[in-house]
Amino acid sequence: MARDPMDEEVLVIPASYFHELGYFQGFTSSVERYVPQIFSPEKTSFRARRLVEPDPSFKQIIPYAILAWRNGDGWEVFHYTRGSGQGESRLRQKRSIGIGGHVAREDADNGQDAFQRALLREISEEVSIGSAYTLECVGLINDDQTDVGRVHLGVVYRLSLEKPVVTPREADVVGHGFASPQQLANNWTEFETWSQIALRGVFGVVPPGQVDQHNA
Repeated sequence: MARDPMDEEVLVIPASYFHELGYFQGFTSSVERYVPQIFSPEKTSFRARRLVEPDPSFKQIIPYAILAWRNGDGWEVFHYTRGSGQGESRLRQKRSIGIGGHVAREDADNGQDAFQRALLREISEEVSIGSAYTLECVGLINDDQTDVGRVHLGVVYRLSLEKPVVTPREADVVGHGFASPQQLANNWTEFETWSQIALRGVFGVVPPGQVDQHNA
């Protein structure tokens, strides 16, 4: 019998510590202000997911990878729709540009960097990448305006591909492909909130008819 995902222990920090480092809503590119501080062994712990999902006094640390490649002078971004079998029920049937998930206690086995291991594990579980790439931390996402957002803190990585060769490994990654951020913005309301925040924060696009506002 498969284990209930809510039984796993996931990496968290106290929300109060996040506020000490500097609260923001939305996106920030100030990576050095938060990384590696949020991974301090004195502040992190692994706690049962079923206990922290309803508890905004903790922030679950989520690796969030965006796959993109340079097409001439602009970016093209991998996007997909989350199928009905995706783990977080509040995000099902939403379009997304991010691949990620929780950092589990098992990711810390053998003394490895739990966050990096979780990041690469989540990518390899969901997609197969047929291209060389570089990986860069480009910012963080915090969204206290939604139920799912207020208990999570995203650490955003851009995975810059040499070629746009990505295929899904999971049946629940559907409707996938590459498109420019501007094209994706035309379907703004179809995207999960974090993807909207990332499109604005990482690529500087906004939905048609809106004026861009600077992020933190």
